[in-house]
Amino acid sequence: MAQSLSGKTVAVLATDGVELVELDKPVEALKQAGATVEIISLKTGEFQGFDHLTPGRKVKADKAVADVNAGDYAALLLPGGVANPDQLRADEDAVAFTRAFFEAGKPVAAICHAPWLLIEAGVVEGRTLTAFESIRTDLKNAGANVVNEEVVVDEGLVTSRCPDDIPAFNAKMIEEFAEGRHDGQQAA
Repeated sequence: MAQSLSGKTVAVLATDGVELVELDKPVEALKQAGATVEIISLKTGEFQGFDHLTPGRKVKADKAVADVNAGDYAALLLPGGVANPDQLRADEDAVAFTRAFFEAGKPVAAICHAPWLLIEAGVVEGRTLTAFESIRTDLKNAGANVVNEEVVVDEGLVTSRCPDDIPAFNAKMIEEFAEGRHDGQQAA
C-alpha cells in the first residue's frame, strides 16, 4: 500500500540552476502521494531550470524564502544541480529555513549537490549521507559519514547521489515524509 501524504504541505527549495529532473520527478511523486507542494525560491517569479548543463524550462516560485516559515510545512525537498544549492547556501534566509526543519525534527530529502546547503546549515556533522561524488569531500570535511549508495536514510534525512537514484530516493522520501517528525533529526 502506498504511503499517503494527504494533508501535508511540502516545501521545495530551489533557484536558478536547479536540475529539472531532480525537481520534477520528486515533486510528481509527492503530488501522487497526496501532498500539497509549494516551490520556494530566493524570490517570487520564475527561475531557470537546467537539464545538466543545458538551460531547460523556467520554473515558477510560489513564494520567496524570506517570506516563509518552516513551521508551515511538514517536510523539505532539496533538489540538486550545481548552481542551485551553491546560490542557496549563500543566502541567509535559505540557510535558516533549511536549518529550521532540522531543529523541529522534520524530514528533509536532498539529492545530488543539494547537501552543500546542508553543510552551510550546520546539520551534517555526525550524520550518514550520500551525495554527488564531487561534494563528498566537502561533506566529510563537515563531519559527515559519507557512503556511496543510491539512497541513505538517517533519522528523517534522505539523501541520494544523482538522477539515476531518483526511484529509490522518491520511495524513501515519501516513506520518511509520511512518518513525520523524527527525534534524531536535529541540527548539530
